[in-house]
Amino acid sequence: QVQLVESGGGLVQPGGSLRLSCAASGSIFGINNVGWYRQAPGNERKLVADISRSGRTNYADSVKGRFTISRDNAKNTVYLQMNSLKPEDTAVYYCNADIYSDSVLKNYWGQGTQVTASY
Repeated sequence: QVQLVESGGGLVQPGGSLRLSCAASGSIFGINNVGWYRQAPGNERKLVADISRSGRTNYADSVKGRFTISRDNAKNTVYLQMNSLKPEDTAVYYCNADIYSDSVLKNYWGQGTQVTASY
């Protein structure tokens, strides 16, 4: 059974940094596109950044120049480096991935990790 587990969230002052990790485990043949999404209370879940299997990246305008998504295919792990955090970045961050397991391509979500930028 495939699982996605996020880690690295927490409380940080505005202007600070955090690095989120999304680790996939289980019977994995390959991982295609991986995205980080976030959802603040009362708002819909929105894409923050994604990365293809080849490493091509895409960012929401609100995080360009501050966040960097990367992946380590050998470790089945994707990272989100978040710098210059703002209070409006506060949300639950979710990892989403398209994963080949048992010859079937499926979409998976992690359980989420809270990021809070506040004094």
